[in-house]
Amino acid sequence: METFYLTDTGLVRDHNEDSVIVLTNSDNATLMAVADGMGGHSAGEVASSIAISYLGKRFSESFFKMTKQDAVEWIRNSVNEINSLIFKYTDEHKESKGMGTTLVLCIVTNDYILFGNIGDSSGFVMKDDKLHKVTYDHTLVNLLVSAGELTKEEARNHPRKNILMNALGINDPVEIDIFDCNMEIEGIVLSSDGLTTMLTEEQIEHVLLENLSIEEKVIKLIKKANNRGGNDNISVAYMVR
Repeated sequence: METFYLTDTGLVRDHNEDSVIVLTNSDNATLMAVADGMGGHSAGEVASSIAISYLGKRFSESFFKMTKQDAVEWIRNSVNEINSLIFKYTDEHKESKGMGTTLVLCIVTNDYILFGNIGDSSGFVMKDDKLHKVTYDHTLVNLLVSAGELTKEEARNHPRKNILMNALGINDPVEIDIFDCNMEIEGIVLSSDGLTTMLTEEQIEHVLLENLSIEEKVIKLIKKANNRGGNDNISVAYMVR
């Protein structure tokens, strides 16, 4: 198993509000997570940092010998605690009111693979040399696509495509989507929407199939997103199994 991650400010934003972690604990379980913060006065980076720091600490300290059901509860409890911490921070720092963060995570053990998602950061798997999206974006346009009011192509270019329907720090209580993934996969990709708004899934897949090292693939994905405009912070975490 190989892992690599990278985060980049992009070409438009003046600072990076994304946070990323890839961590393997003493139980040989691996946590991957990407959080994309939002909010003024640099509050977005505070929100994403709260999420990733809490996850990493709790994973190192408490994620041991967990069944799949235990892990699902661990994810839900962690997300609820992160949500509370973000609201507590905004109560104490009034200038950060309205800050929040997306979160996509993946936990890989010898027995199961679980994805969790809230917001519009994405989780994918590579299987049989094909890229498959696992997570569901909590956006207004995705809701309209599901209702049959927009096509996927219309959604991709919609002026309100960045409006989130759910995120940490926005709703209380909060619900995270959890996905149980087939173990027969070759790779896992997590990304902020700075990648997926710039590149199609086909373009991402094309890079992942190139004869490059895992680091070179991640760097190339970020470079291609910047070449297409780099309108947002770009974060990618990649695992090859």
